[in-house]
Amino acid sequence: MSSPLVAGIAVAAAALTARYGIEAWQAFKARPVVPRIRRFYEGGFQPTMTRREAALILGIRESAAQEKVREAHRRVMTANHPDAGGSDLLASKINEAKDVLMGQSKGSGSAF
Repeated sequence: MSSPLVAGIAVAAAALTARYGIEAWQAFKARPVVPRIRRFYEGGFQPTMTRREAALILGIRESAAQEKVREAHRRVMTANHPDAGGSDLLASKINEAKDVLMGQSKGSGSAF
């Protein structure tokens, strides 16, 4: 007599678990799509640019090869060029970051 009771409870538990799982999946699918935005470095520029700051500006590793530095500089500069509506300050910092990572640091810092 107890085995049908145990079987009934097991079936009810399985049904409730499946119902909860389906509802959770539907709620997961119905959530709003949040675009995956790349997080950028929040903070001002340092007085003298370091390799770390230069790598953060260009979005590459500090130990990147010179070809990667040139590609990253070109990519970031096309998005921030002053002739295309970008900032003179950002353009100078991007150029300074390229110089620092390629070992051509002038030592005087930015013009701004």
